[in-house]
Amino acid sequence: MQNIWADKTTLTLVKDIVSKEVSNRSFSGICHGSRNGFEQNYLSEDDKFDVFGTDISPTAKQFERSIEWDFHDEKEEWKNKFDFIYSNSLDQGWNPRKALTTWLNQIHQGGVVIIEHTNAHGPQWAGEMDPFGVKPNVMPYVFADWFGHQISTSFESVQKDNKDLKAWLFILKKNVLVVT
Repeated sequence: MQNIWADKTTLTLVKDIVSKEVSNRSFSGICHGSRNGFEQNYLSEDDKFDVFGTDISPTAKQFERSIEWDFHDEKEEWKNKFDFIYSNSLDQGWNPRKALTTWLNQIHQGGVVIIEHTNAHGPQWAGEMDPFGVKPNVMPYVFADWFGHQISTSFESVQKDNKDLKAWLFILKKNVLVVT
């Protein structure tokens, strides 16, 4: 599979974060913007993880555990349901604040949203396909500006095993039942 952004080292850290942060024995989650399904399929290899992915492309239906869906859109049956949301695609959002608000409202109280972000998600790489460009060291300020005390933010970093890039995993928890 070519053009896979996600990598096993980063996704293993995602599993570790979810296992540490969410007090369950098994975990349900969504990988938003998962293109060919690598993320959810890798995570679901662990029996404790039940994960599916979304992608806006009609080709999503061709991949295991994938559905065609615009990650900005709310789905009533997904509200407050999941243990975690993972995405490395926030930069692809036409309205990243709306997307992130939707994702935060898809996790239950105690769940986490994990955003993978690298320097390649920065402003110099923004364009028509990836309209949202922010340097990783600015992301916590963006989250604070958008959501204030409605969320808590922490991060971990990792060296990707498929690209010569450091990735930051921003871990967001909601402090309110519904994020606005």
